[in-house]
Amino acid sequence: MEKIDEHKSFGGWQQRHTHASRVCGCDMTFSLYLPPAAETAKVPVVYWLSGLTCTDENFPNKAGAQAIAADLGIAIVAPDTSPRGDAVADDAAYDLGQGAGFYVNATAAPWSTHYQMYDYVTHELPRVLADAFSDRLDLAREAIAGHSMGGHGALVIGLRNPDRFAAISAFSAICAPSAVPWGDKAFSAYLGDDKQAWLDYDATALMHAANNPKALPPIRLEQGLADGFLDEQLAPDRLEAAAGQTGARLEIYRCKGYDHSYFFIASFIEDHLRFLARHLGV
Repeated sequence: MEKIDEHKSFGGWQQRHTHASRVCGCDMTFSLYLPPAAETAKVPVVYWLSGLTCTDENFPNKAGAQAIAADLGIAIVAPDTSPRGDAVADDAAYDLGQGAGFYVNATAAPWSTHYQMYDYVTHELPRVLADAFSDRLDLAREAIAGHSMGGHGALVIGLRNPDRFAAISAFSAICAPSAVPWGDKAFSAYLGDDKQAWLDYDATALMHAANNPKALPPIRLEQGLADGFLDEQLAPDRLEAAAGQTGARLEIYRCKGYDHSYFFIASFIEDHLRFLARHLGV
């Protein structure tokens, strides 16, 4: 692993690291905020998953999360949104290929060679963090969050690993990807035509299928009502209905006038980090 960038921020350190990924078969990059508390003790970890076209840098550069993370004493890990490189399959469209990994393990060619983002985020990246930051990160206390495609990823990973993640938060999440155009396009490419396989990466379906929905991690979902993607792509009503039917813990906040941008995220990131921190025992 190589540290490629570092800046002092609110008494802590905003860093970028790159490493060879066995899972994705290429070099992967992630951003990491270490709060001041990590100098003297292990701190809990929040994973942030970003959306379509983003890299690991969008969240640390735009969300304004470092001040509250420093105050709470939590680390924030932001991986890239897909594998990258000349040898990695890509597509000319913004919503498929590099920058659009959808946090799935692809099973269809040519994507299956590199696009193993579910395993990367869930398994490999935490091992990399454990090896490099064993004295700074408390990987027994984890939460997960994200935006748009990354909100979908946070919901899916959190719901599939309920004993691991203390809480889930999401902004403008793709809540039912099997039922919307973004998900249909990505899942058709990455997973093939077996729509039953798609449900492993559909938060609404996972909530319905859970053996004990009331034991799933608590979820906070923020949705801007001026979001141009709301009606066609995001489907928060489906997730809300699933929570109502199953008893899963979901708080959904509909925010008048807010859109899909990082201005929206920056407006409410403190609320989300405090929500996650509370469930992490901070």
